[in-house]
Amino acid sequence: MNCPKCTMEIRDDAKFCGSCGFTIQQPAIPASETVSQPQAPPPAAGRAFNFDTDGRGQGRGYTWAIEHQGAFALAVVSLQAGQSISAEAGAMVSMSGNVELMSEMKGGVFGALKRAVGGESAFVSTFTAGGGPGEVTLAPGAPGDIAGLEMRGQTFCVQSSSYLAGDVSLQVDTKMGGAKSFFGGEGLFLLQVSGTGLLLVSSFGAIHRKTLRPGEQYVVDTGHLVAWEGHMQYNLRKAAKSGLLRSFLSGEGMVAEFNGPGEILIQTRNLAAFAGLLKPFFPSQGGSGGGFSFGN
Repeated sequence: MNCPKCTMEIRDDAKFCGSCGFTIQQPAIPASETVSQPQAPPPAAGRAFNFDTDGRGQGRGYTWAIEHQGAFALAVVSLQAGQSISAEAGAMVSMSGNVELMSEMKGGVFGALKRAVGGESAFVSTFTAGGGPGEVTLAPGAPGDIAGLEMRGQTFCVQSSSYLAGDVSLQVDTKMGGAKSFFGGEGLFLLQVSGTGLLLVSSFGAIHRKTLRPGEQYVVDTGHLVAWEGHMQYNLRKAAKSGLLRSFLSGEGMVAEFNGPGEILIQTRNLAAFAGLLKPFFPSQGGSGGGFSFGN
């Protein structure tokens, strides 16, 4: 069917138009049919991140689906002719032959510099289907899951390593997190994503959702953060309040202490901690007993 406002083609069961955001009024179900048709439970109160439970959805001129969910998820974006999707540089796995790739310094030189300092690529990739429909598949560099979030005029803070792709209309800006982000080991900058449309985020491990009540405090290890609502207040500190030594002995580093209300997305594994576990198995760069010897 078509959207009554902008006439864009949408799915028959769509609740809103992915192009203009118009809310679709579904026809009333006769009372005689309500007994045999179970109603879906309403969304949980206080949740801001809108996940599609089936891992698929529709945006402005494209449809998307998350395949192989779990440790090795893959995002498949099907573009209509002339439509585009933006992605982090290096996220592309495959694409149709008619899809054109353009890399640019989004936000100009200063914007590219902020992205580079924030641990991201200075360039942003835009994929456009030319001459007909096309497909793009995207995945993060590390094993883990992908979540498709349908933003509706919202603002989220996203760790730079968790941003994968998004609707071309979304505003993605690199914001200075201040000294607290720098000393937290997560870089001096965070991504602030705002607008309406699809946002794809990735995680190392699975994504756990935590909703905070007004006034509720919650502590998350900075290495496990994926995203949180832009309005939420947080402070970075050592894990143990009693002192630096106890934090060191506990094996925990910096943590973020959030104040509700709001919702946080948490990844169940820490990439930096995993890299530390693997370090003893890597050959040393120098020394008489380390490294590989290839002979003379």
